[in-house]
Amino acid sequence: MTPEQLRSLQAPLKAKYKDDPAAAHYAITATGTLAADEVSCIVHSPRGSIVAGLHPATGGDGSQACSADMLLEALVACAGVTLKAVATALGIPLANATVTATGDLDFRGTLGVARDVPVGLSAVRLVFTIQTQAAAEQIAKLVELTERYCVIYQTLKSSPELTAEVVINATT
Repeated sequence: MTPEQLRSLQAPLKAKYKDDPAAAHYAITATGTLAADEVSCIVHSPRGSIVAGLHPATGGDGSQACSADMLLEALVACAGVTLKAVATALGIPLANATVTATGDLDFRGTLGVARDVPVGLSAVRLVFTIQTQAAAEQIAKLVELTERYCVIYQTLKSSPELTAEVVINATT
């Protein structure tokens, strides 16, 4: 895709959102159903179902997706798409690029083995491996804009408000 093609795709959306800011607000939803016979959750997606289960470090056999892995995969996907879009918009040719996310997790927290160990990822590292002829200043700008516009990166960086509620459906 050329910078012009990308701008052509995004220009009407940018104009729409500038004229009508409310049109840019979306509620993105994901839904999962708990499996009846095992410790897993089937995450429903328009691109196919994903069965999430226990990580091998918590008793799983590794055949099902781990939600911490899925979080890192979402970060890699978002950062990768954003990197490519920014490179395209700036006209920076990328011969090859990969994005790697690594997260540190102490499973004693999630298994309740040590109360002083937090549950969740304690650190996340994102690495861009880029093959390009672009100047160092262009690459720095590319990474800066990728971090700025990557939804998952910014979400993890700023910790959004998080709430939970319970809806009870009576069974008969």
